[in-house]
Amino acid sequence: MDDKRKTPKLRFPGFIDDWEQRKFNDVFDGLQNNTLSRAELNYESGNVKNVHYGDVLIKFGDYIDVSVAELPFITNDENIAKYSGSFLQDGDIIIADTAEDDTVGKCSEIVGSEGVKLLSGLHTIPCRPKQKYAPKYLGYYMNSDAYHKQLKPLMQGIKVTSISKGALQDTNIMMPKSYDEQAKIGIFLSNINNLITLHQRKLEQMKEYKKGLLQKMFPKNGDTVPEIRFPGFTDAWEQRKLGEWCNFINGDRSSNYPSATEFVEDGIPFVGSDSLGSTLIDKTKLRFITSEKYEQMNGLKIEKNDILYTLRGAGFGKCSIADFSEGTVASSLVGIRCNESLHAKFLIQWLGSANAENEKNKAVNGSTAQNISVEDMKKYCISVPCMAEQDKISEYLYNLDNLITLHQRKLEQMKEYKKGLLQQMFV
Repeated sequence: MDDKRKTPKLRFPGFIDDWEQRKFNDVFDGLQNNTLSRAELNYESGNVKNVHYGDVLIKFGDYIDVSVAELPFITNDENIAKYSGSFLQDGDIIIADTAEDDTVGKCSEIVGSEGVKLLSGLHTIPCRPKQKYAPKYLGYYMNSDAYHKQLKPLMQGIKVTSISKGALQDTNIMMPKSYDEQAKIGIFLSNINNLITLHQRKLEQMKEYKKGLLQKMFPKNGDTVPEIRFPGFTDAWEQRKLGEWCNFINGDRSSNYPSATEFVEDGIPFVGSDSLGSTLIDKTKLRFITSEKYEQMNGLKIEKNDILYTLRGAGFGKCSIADFSEGTVASSLVGIRCNESLHAKFLIQWLGSANAENEKNKAVNGSTAQNISVEDMKKYCISVPCMAEQDKISEYLYNLDNLITLHQRKLEQMKEYKKGLLQQMFV
């Protein structure tokens, strides 16, 4: 923001006037929300739809297009009568007043509500602008850092964070005086959102496509051949226990395990579960130890094509293949090293299949914090084809993983681009 003028860093040509600053309670009138739980809603039928705070936080973005959004109905019409004066309309804002982190205050603007009766639900603060603003402007502005940073000092709670209607009253809303400038901002950011949605959809389609392939490219339980396979391969697959195909090497769990102060900026890779999940290890999330510390440690010393698997903790079941040949792992990880009859790139794909998930579910221990032992993993039943067919399967799925990664990267770039725009387009 320019100290002398209330203008954003980035704006459309032709607009030079200062933006206006108004208090929240000068911009909005309050509406009434209901306190209905999820159990009192349904997706089958009803006369009035409902927006739950959890959907504002997770499912919806800066605006909710009511004409196409999947919203639940209020099951009992007797719960509706007392809220008849608070049916939502285009331009209304729904603010989530509770969250488990500082996303509390996230909001969605209502659009496309014509012909739909809609109420604001549990843990929401619905409000209606006192004058007409360009569609989607308020939704984008009130989710920007420019506005949200005002909310952080007003948040209360530790495990669950909340913000009150009263606390919102003294926050400031910044806006262009020109309706046309508001409209240009709304349209431009909506187009960016559409691009993000397109990349998200492509990513999900690719993931679903791969999921379907994994179900068909590995034999189902009791079968010796898969549903689909590459031309020229007709032999039955060989079924054995995973422990017959691989060696398992745990991470160091001794007193040599590095403390928080022993990690360094550059050195020998130390892999944790946060680096796993894709086919290859995410090197941007690696930590490092010195070569001296590395020599002191027992347990797994990574070799190229080792598969690193998370046995317990928050990343339970996540795994990736190492494409480097020096490093070690956190104590919650195990290294899986294939013998000469099993291709590591084949195994990493199998570990992401429904077959592996079924084997894991048979053996898993723990209810709250799930975990699995190496001895149980060794008992997994796995069917394996000849090396040539393993190579074909691995290469095809690896190329598909690269496409998925490309879409993921593009999506992240678009989100970062939008984030940067929001920082510059609002005061």
